[in-house]
Amino acid sequence: MKRRKKISIGKLLCGFIMMLLALCMLVPLLNILARSLSQPDLVHGLKGYDILPKGFTTVNYQVILGQPIVIRSILNSLFITVAGVCVNIILTSSAAYVLTRPGLVGKKVFMYFFIIMMIFEPGIVQEYFLMKNIHLLDNLFSMVIYRSVNVYYLIILMRFMEEVPASIQEAARIDGAGHYNILFKIMIPLCRIPLITVGMFYAVFRWNEFFKSSIFLTSKNHTVLQVLLRQFVVNSDSQVIVGASNILANNNIAQLDNASLKAATIVVAVVPILLLYPVILKYYTNGVMSGGVKE
Repeated sequence: MKRRKKISIGKLLCGFIMMLLALCMLVPLLNILARSLSQPDLVHGLKGYDILPKGFTTVNYQVILGQPIVIRSILNSLFITVAGVCVNIILTSSAAYVLTRPGLVGKKVFMYFFIIMMIFEPGIVQEYFLMKNIHLLDNLFSMVIYRSVNVYYLIILMRFMEEVPASIQEAARIDGAGHYNILFKIMIPLCRIPLITVGMFYAVFRWNEFFKSSIFLTSKNHTVLQVLLRQFVVNSDSQVIVGASNILANNNIAQLDNASLKAATIVVAVVPILLLYPVILKYYTNGVMSGGVKE
């Protein structure tokens, strides 16, 4: 007979605390979702811990997604996130590979420089004039190249690349592989899990960035979703969302609930990045070095 596993009091207490923390994060999200789906005349009956909508309507999402500026801001945010993460991964992995080469001259000087830049970041004025001098103000590519390399993530990738056995790289060199082949065919596949993790961190940062976007991107055609969200939810500028006429032909905009519209806007901004996590988690499987050379 199999022995039953004993569950200690410590494990039960830890599980209870984790469930409590999960509820503390999940209930506010479900409450916002319930407010966005509730009927405007019943939403005031919702309390802070209610997770079921009062009635059901999608009028808030019709109003928000019926605005061309909202659709344009979503597409701009997606472009900045996808293109920016590609730039981040390429530059960060390339820099990590170069800095982990044993024969690199001046490696300590480069590391000191990166660490100083990580601690003493340039001010917003310097960054603004830099974008202005390279003619990228009010251009989406200003946010794509912004923060191309995060030094902290660079150091994380360096630690993983240093753990790749030297025998794998030596065998590739004997077969005639150069640095590009070693990087893209050996190092990056073996460091797939840390690269995906770092890429997820970069994606969350780029999707949620609003401060620099509000400075570098000034026109409505180049605005991003987070800037729009801040203007409507934080600054209560309702003209950003419902300023245009004929949004819905069969509904009176004045009868809509402003809090429900804000909740729907938050859901639209949060859901895309939440959908990223299940896609990323399936890659957290075996170890990085599975199938590598055993020493």
